[in-house]
Formats: sequence, structure tokens, C-alpha cells
Amino acid sequence: MQRVVSVVAHLGFRLQALPPALCRPLSCAQDVLRRTPLYDFHLAHGGKMVAFAGWSLPVQYRDSHTDSHLHTRQHCSLFDVSHMLQTKIFGSDRVKLMESLVVGDIAELRPNQGTLSLFTNEAGGILDDLIVTNTSEGHLYVVSNAGCWEKDLALMQDKVRELQNQGRDVGLEVLDNALLALQGPTAAQVLQASVADDLKKLPFMTSAVMEVFGVSGCRVTRCGYTGEDGVEISVPAAGAVHLATALLKNPEVRLAGLAARDSLRLEAGLCLYGNDIDEHTTPVEGSLSWTLGKRRRAAMDFPGAKVIVPQLKGKVQRRRVGLMCEGAPMRAHSPILNMEGTKIGAVTSGCPSPSLKKNVAMGYVPCEYSRPGTMLLVEGS
Repeated sequence: MQRVVSVVAHLGFRLQALPPALCRPLSCAQDVLRRTPLYDFHLAHGGKMVAFAGWSLPVQYRDSHTDSHLHTRQHCSLFDVSHMLQTKIFGSDRVKLMESLVVGDIAELRPNQGTLSLFTNEAGGILDDLIVTNTSEGHLYVVSNAGCWEKDLALMQDKVRELQNQGRDVGLEVLDNALLALQGPTAAQVLQASVADDLKKLPFMTSAVMEVFGVSGCRVTRCGYTGEDGVEISVPAAGAVHLATALLKNPEVRLAGLAARDSLRLEAGLCLYGNDIDEHTTPVEGSLSWTLGKRRRAAMDFPGAKVIVPQLKGKVQRRRVGLMCEGAPMRAHSPILNMEGTKIGAVTSGCPSPSLKKNVAMGYVPCEYSRPGTMLLVEGS
């Protein structure tokens, strides 16, 4: 069956199921999965646990996936994202280290300012996406994907050793903090009641260390993966359950799992590494050119610059686009056809949007088909 779809102007709109390689039911007793400090908390609150990137995490709770999704859009939800890799890069050459691995301008970040950036290889492919924050405490705070934990850690550790062998002052520490994401339009209002700091002075992609519900040493960052206002709170593991319990006492807050997180991020046009971007995708093809620092473009001093920078002025073969249609949902790997029936690309993630009441997706098509409003076909069952 084929259905007509339209390319949309902005990649801001859900993914069907989580990638089978990353997420599956907990059916095998021999599975050895890592647990976050909130594992027992999830079970006590009805969390349906699944295996995700080597971790046991809740895919949803007692609320339906759709209810969790819409509650996040209208109020706020609490997500456990402690599976993410959190690292601290310290030493006077910390910026040099990070800029040798990513495409962003880390040197220009103001104290406590962060940015989304990309690890790239020499062929211009994306190794992972990550957030780098230049803390006022004299180190870089880095958060990257759990699915790339081993790869990212090895990449950074190898570069640390290389620079140390050159006499550079740099080091790396893996943080064992929990990471909680409070997301939704009322998130800041909810959190404000628990902190002395004025959250109005914490704009998007900035962070500060503060006490939250009596737990000291929490790093609160104004960011998220839902398209809504919100924060991510890096909290000492011993205080994670106390913090989550305190937040849940506010009727605005409900727990949400991987399913809602995934559909929310797709509505917002945010990439899932391994689906929408990977080592065979360049930042330009992935519609992520904005992550390339202006100074870095001019210097061409990041991995893959000789491939990526010319693509900014030239023509790439394909681009990531947003798609929307009525009827049956679009699924990952479904072929994308032009109106003559010729296959021109594939869907990377997609399914019904609880907010829009339509089907949304992402996929790759040749540049000539990437103009908003272009009508295409998607094959499916």
C-alpha cells in the first residue's frame, strides 16, 4: 500500500517503537542489565521495564503512552535519563581536547553555557550527538548517549592519553550521578518551589549548581529532548529517589517513560542516534549544519572538516526531512517514492503524533525533493 505524504517546512513535530537493537522486553533471565539509582522506584510506581542500550528502564507507567505524551505537552513529566553517559573534562587543555573531537566552538562558550555538538570521524560521519557545558567550576560537563557509551568513552579517553603524552594538562572523570529530566510548560514553575536560585535567570542551554529539595550539589541545566521547556538535573545518586519523590508530590508532575520520550522528541524534530543519524551521515545531510561553529568552519580544524565544509556551499546527495500524512502511520525503513513510483529514500523513524493527530516521520530524500510542500509516496503494509 502506498500513501501520499508531504515534506514539512520544519522538523518539529514521534517514533513508532524504539529500535529493536536498543529496546526489548525483559524476557531473558540471563540478561545482565545495568540499573539506574531509581530502578526500585520505577517498579514501585508501576514502571514497565524494558532493556534499552544495556539498561533496564521504564517504557511507560500506569498511564497510557498517549496520556503521558499529552501530559508532558500540557503540564510536565519526570523522566529518568540516568543511563546517559556523564563525563567531566578538566585541566587547562580541556577545550583543546573537546575541539579535537567535535564540530562546535567550545572556546566561545560563556561560563555555564552549553551547546549541542557532534563527534565526527574523518569521513565526515556523525559518531554521536552530545551536549557540552563550560562550567564555572573549571571543567567541561559532557552528556552523551547511552547507546554509544563505550564508543564515546573510548574516543575521549584515547584523546586524553594522546594529549597527556604530549605534556598537555587534561583529564577525564566519569560521573556516577543520576540524571532526571523534568519536561513540560510548567516544569520551571514546579522546580522553582524547590530551589533558592531564580530560574528566570537560567535561560535555555545554561546550567547552575544548586540545592534542589534539600539535595546539594545538583547541576540544573535548562534543556531537554521533548521540544518543551524543562530542565535536566544531574543529582548525586544517593539523592535521586528523594528528589524524584519530592517532585511527584506536585500534581502537575507525572512519571513518563521511553515511549513518551521517543514520540515527544520526534514531534520536536530531534534526532535519535542510530536511526536518524549515524556514522554514514554528515551534519549537512542530517540538517544539523547549525551545530558547526563559525570559527571551526573557517579553520576547518575538526574531524571530517574536509568533507563537511564543502557540503555547506555545494550540493549534498540527500537531506533529512520531516514528513506528514493521513491514514496509516509511517514506519522506520519504509521506502520513500517520488510520485512516479521510483524509490528515492527511506523513513528513519515515524508513527502517529498524539499532539497533531496526524502521522509524522523523518527520512532521507535527494535534495531536489526536500522542498517543503513536496508531495511524495511512502510504501507500507
